[in-house]
Amino acid sequence: MNGESEFVASEMASYLSAAEVPHRLLNSAELEGWLPPEDEMLIVVCSSTGYGDLPDSIFPWFMSLEQNPKALFELEYGLIGLGDSSYEVFNGGIEHFERLFADVGARSLKDTLKLDATVHYAPEKEALSWLEALLNRGK
Repeated sequence: MNGESEFVASEMASYLSAAEVPHRLLNSAELEGWLPPEDEMLIVVCSSTGYGDLPDSIFPWFMSLEQNPKALFELEYGLIGLGDSSYEVFNGGIEHFERLFADVGARSLKDTLKLDATVHYAPEKEALSWLEALLNRGK
């Protein structure tokens, strides 16, 4: 809602560019009707609203993924959630993606990074460390 997820995703894209890793950054307007390719890794950065709800900007895309579960069978993914533990539901937005991907048998490449705004004042730093570890796994 305040652009924090977009900022974190943009910082991650800059890191990937500097590392010469092919990638594509999609904003919420580009997600309508988009399905992740089977031969690529998907990283979702998502905040939470209300009682752990998905932001309005990403909710329609999430619903389209739910309606196309076959497109997710071979998916390899990583998830980063931005939340605030002072709310009743912490990081509920990204948990929607965790459940959906687990239900269809997609493969998580790394544990979900759940960042807390009351502790992580610069979430992009933790996200970049998480991304670096993801890229260096198995090396």
